[in-house]
Amino acid sequence: MKPYLFLLSLVLIGSSCVTKKKYLAFQGEQQALVKAAEQNLADCQFQLSQLKSQLQIKETELQSRLREMQNKDGELTDKRNQVRLLEDQIALLKGTNASLLDRLSDLSVISKSGAESINKSLQAISEQSKYIQDLTGQMQRKDSLSLSLVNTLKRSLSDVNDQDLTIEVKKGVVYVSISDKLLFRSGSHDINDRAQSVLAKVASVVNDHKDIDILVEGHTDNLSISNSCTIDNWDLSVRRATSVVRFLQQKHQVDPKRMTAGGRGEFSPKVENDSAAGRQANRRTEIIITPKLDQFFNLLSSPESKN
Repeated sequence: MKPYLFLLSLVLIGSSCVTKKKYLAFQGEQQALVKAAEQNLADCQFQLSQLKSQLQIKETELQSRLREMQNKDGELTDKRNQVRLLEDQIALLKGTNASLLDRLSDLSVISKSGAESINKSLQAISEQSKYIQDLTGQMQRKDSLSLSLVNTLKRSLSDVNDQDLTIEVKKGVVYVSISDKLLFRSGSHDINDRAQSVLAKVASVVNDHKDIDILVEGHTDNLSISNSCTIDNWDLSVRRATSVVRFLQQKHQVDPKRMTAGGRGEFSPKVENDSAAGRQANRRTEIIITPKLDQFFNLLSSPESKN
């Protein structure tokens, strides 16, 4: 029997004011309250551990899949929903633990060290909640930046035919899609003179925003191509993406460390390739503007690792 329970037993027996049955019932209530507080604390710690594991997994996925960055925004959206759910759970746990702590203090059945331990746990939950709010705020700022970039690019490129150029936000990142007839001659990866002004305006926006990177992707239709300079559609799409990246670097001093070039060939069409219009829509180069990855790695680091 714990010391304070033993003393309480002596007081109750000595005063002869409480029957043994009432004493045992009172003692059972004390033990149940202590056990409930300990269980809630353990559940809270388990929830925090789960969140840390999920964030670490997300960091690993972002590092290993740069070329699929546009798909990750969907996962970040799911994470926002999980964060909101966890915030509700944390609020419920905080209220429950605070209520239990008050009741235990009133009944004088909890030790000072136990009360301090629960208070520290509640403080840790509060810090975790603030971290989640900061993460949500950063995601919202990223969305605002994407919208601002779209508006700036549309104003700069308003003189370009809509059939040759589209600017939109998909999955949280900005896509600038340029038709092949605007950029290149048929089957070639040399940039046309009339396309250079378009790329110059894109470069100006990129250079004005140092907190973004760009991924340039070449796309073709499904008609096979082979000539003295090009092996197949894969080869052509890569060469076209590389030509755009090289032009932005050499002609407009875009930092090459901020750019990635890749070819998707015929394997990521916008529409079906069953008509001339469909194949024309699929022959394109996409400049995908994304936030710097290291900013997201910092966001996804656990609060404990920052202390």
